Amino acid sequence: MERLEHLDKHLVDELAQVARETVRDELREQTRKQRRTAMLYAASGAVALYAGAALALAVGLALALGLPDWAAALITAVILGAVAYVLRGAARPAASAGQAETVAAPPSGLGTPYPPMPPVAPGAPGAPEPAAAPRQDDTDPEQPHHRA
Repeated sequence: MERLEHLDKHLVDELAQVARETVRDELREQTRKQRRTAMLYAASGAVALYAGAALALAVGLALALGLPDWAAALITAVILGAVAYVLRGAARPAASAGQAETVAAPPSGLGTPYPPMPPVAPGAPGAPEPAAAPRQDDTDPEQPHHRA
């Protein structure tokens, strides 16, 4: 009986080792493919950055043909700023008119990053009256507060 237990233990150890090696090889192959893809994306981004810089330079030089150099550079900067602003706006989800923009909870699961804003400013016409705060005349601000 002890011999069978030893064989079972040996068989389980061998199966575990084979499974570990198989998983390790599969993960190594997958990470190799992902690493190659990530390198190609990074190279693509770097080349796109240089292409954008060359385009901005070309726009500036074309404007410099008829304007002073400083004005051409300023106009080019304004154009790039406007494009950046439009792209930033396109990246945000559009909020409907009259509705408050909803904020997604952060991935930590701790709730919203800041408290929700009221639809109307406090004290403005049509704003709800604030709830009366409980009176705490007999509490010392220097002492710790304990809830009952």
